[in-house]
Amino acid sequence: MKTDETIKIAVLDMYDNWANEGMRCIRQIAARFLEQDGIEGSFEVFNVRANNEIPDLEAFDIFISSGGPGSPLAANTQWEKDYFAFVDSLFAYNRSHARKKFMFLICHSFQMVCRHLGLAEVTRRQSTSFGVMPIHRMGDGYAEFLFHGLPEPFYAVDSRDYQVTQVNETRMREFGAQALCLEKERPHIPLERAVMAIRFSPEVFGTQFHPEADSRGMLRYYLMDDKRKWVIETHGEVKYFEMIDRLDDPDKIMLTEAVIIPSFLHHAAEQLQGALVA
Repeated sequence: MKTDETIKIAVLDMYDNWANEGMRCIRQIAARFLEQDGIEGSFEVFNVRANNEIPDLEAFDIFISSGGPGSPLAANTQWEKDYFAFVDSLFAYNRSHARKKFMFLICHSFQMVCRHLGLAEVTRRQSTSFGVMPIHRMGDGYAEFLFHGLPEPFYAVDSRDYQVTQVNETRMREFGAQALCLEKERPHIPLERAVMAIRFSPEVFGTQFHPEADSRGMLRYYLMDDKRKWVIETHGEVKYFEMIDRLDDPDKIMLTEAVIIPSFLHHAAEQLQGALVA
């Protein structure tokens, strides 16, 4: 898609200066989008948790809010107050403007916004979910255009100690949100399956999993001696080799990375350009 419009993307870094692969992947996707789609634009990174950096809503068109370590439960910190004020202002802006602002929420950000909006319960898991996991559509998830081109189930990197469950159906209807998919089936475990993606509005989308994960980069990362040792010691040898096998499969996270966030960015750019023409 060629356009004369300048698209400005803000990346909200929620990793609190913690070493990670997520930010590398997000930067890579943003740069690739701006290059390959021929869109005039740029992206800027804001270190939300460590430096309390919050982007100016008016200055950017698209926002990607990353995953991150630690608890998504109430911290009562200044950065959290400012972050939630920013999220509220984005929804308010979209209610009163024809040219919308778009936002994608990943993992930690997804959990925090679900809690803030009262859409579901956010609780600590009994054990860490880690690996390349199957994601199962439910209801509205079958019609979700960001999943078009993905199999059922599709696969994504999952890495979390917390979960979104107990969706508040009344609040979801009031807000106009839709729960789209669930974590892997666990018939031998009598626990509710976590919600793995929610469409909060036509412009705001979030996932519990990591759709930004780059299979080649992640594979290089987890083949390093210290990372291999950590995974095996923490999650076991079977989990490690299952993950390596799935990272190397072109029909799993390689496909998920190529579809979800790129489709979100492409759709946002089209909507932004359409609003200018209108």
